[in-house]
Amino acid sequence: METIIKGIDGVEEAAEVIKRGGLVAFPTETVYGLGGNALDPEVARRIYAAKGRPSDNPLIVHVSSAEEAEPLVSVLSETARRLMSRFWPGPLTLVLPKSERVPYETTGGLDTVALRCPENKCTLEFIRACGLPIAGPSANTSGKPSPTEARHVYEDLQGRIEMILDDGEASIGVESTILDLSGETPTLLRPGAVTAAELESALGRSVVIDPAVLSGSVGEGVHPKAPGMKYRHYAPKAKMTLVTTAFLREKDFRVAESERVREDERIADFINEETEISVKAGNRVGILCCRETEELYRTGYGNIKVDIKLLGSREDPLSMTHTLFRLLREFDADAVDEIFAESYPERGVGFALMNRLRKASGMREELLTEEE
Repeated sequence: METIIKGIDGVEEAAEVIKRGGLVAFPTETVYGLGGNALDPEVARRIYAAKGRPSDNPLIVHVSSAEEAEPLVSVLSETARRLMSRFWPGPLTLVLPKSERVPYETTGGLDTVALRCPENKCTLEFIRACGLPIAGPSANTSGKPSPTEARHVYEDLQGRIEMILDDGEASIGVESTILDLSGETPTLLRPGAVTAAELESALGRSVVIDPAVLSGSVGEGVHPKAPGMKYRHYAPKAKMTLVTTAFLREKDFRVAESERVREDERIADFINEETEISVKAGNRVGILCCRETEELYRTGYGNIKVDIKLLGSREDPLSMTHTLFRLLREFDADAVDEIFAESYPERGVGFALMNRLRKASGMREELLTEEE
C-alpha cells in the first residue's frame, strides 16, 4: 500500500478514504491522530493492527461538535455538557457511558467511550466531510513518542495506512487531558493542556487523580479506561533517566532563585558525572534540558560530543510540551544509547510534561538526596 500525504486541500479526498473503510492520519492541536470510522468494528481492528497496539487499549473518538457526541453516549450529564461548552473544541477528552452505536472494538471492550472535539480547523472540516465520528489514537507505532508532524507519521506508518493530512506542526505537542465522568467522582486519567485546576474551576468541585497517573501504570490484569494508562508509551529507543532532587520535590519547585540555582547545579553535576561514565563506556549520550540550565552541561568529553537538546523555557511549560516528542524522536535518529533529563515544576501544564517524561523514561527516576 502506498501512503500519500496531502495538505489541507485534501480534506474531501481524505473523507472518501474514511467512508471506504480506510485509515487517514490527521492533525490536531495536541498530536497527529490515526483516523478511521469509529462505528465500524473492522476499522477499529485495522487501527490496532496498523499501530501494533493491544486491543484492550481504548480508542478516542473525535467529533466536530457536542451535538455529534450525543448519539454516542447512553447518558449525557449536565456536568459533561458544561465541560463541552467550556473546553470544546480543545484538548479535553471525556469518558462517558457509551451507546449501542459504538462497538466494543472501538472502546477496547469497555462500556464507556472516550470523546473529544479537537481544536484544529482542518480536522473539524475533515470530520464534517466524513459525516461520522472518527476513532483516532495517536498516529505512531505503539509505544513510540507520539507524532507532532506529518513526517513522524510517515516514518512510523508508511505502507500501513492510505493517507496523511499534513497541517504542519502540532501546537501543544502532548495528548489531550482525559477526564472520566462515567462514575460518581470526576477522575483525571491523563494530564494534558487542560489542567486539573481549570477542570475544578469549571466543575465547582474537586477532581480525583487516578493512581495510575502517578504510578505510571494500572498494573497487570487491569483493563485501562483510557490510552496511556497501562502500556509503555512515549518512549525513545535509548535508556532514559529523569533526575530531580529531594529538596525540589518536597518544595514542589516553589523556591527562591538562589535555592533554584543550587538545585540546578546539583542536578547538572550529577548528569555530567553520569554522562562522563557512560561516554567512557562507549555510549552516545543525550541530555534533555531547559534554556535556563543549558550552560551547566558539558558539551563533550575529548573528541566525543554530547547530544544536548533544549526543550524550551521552564517558565513556559507549553514551550516544552511543544518540543518534547520531536526531540525524543531526534534522539532516536541520532542513535543515542542513553538520555538524561531534568525534572520541572509540576504545576499547571507542567504536570502533563512530567507525566510524559516519566512515561518516556519507563518511570526510571534518580532522586538526589542531600548526601549525594
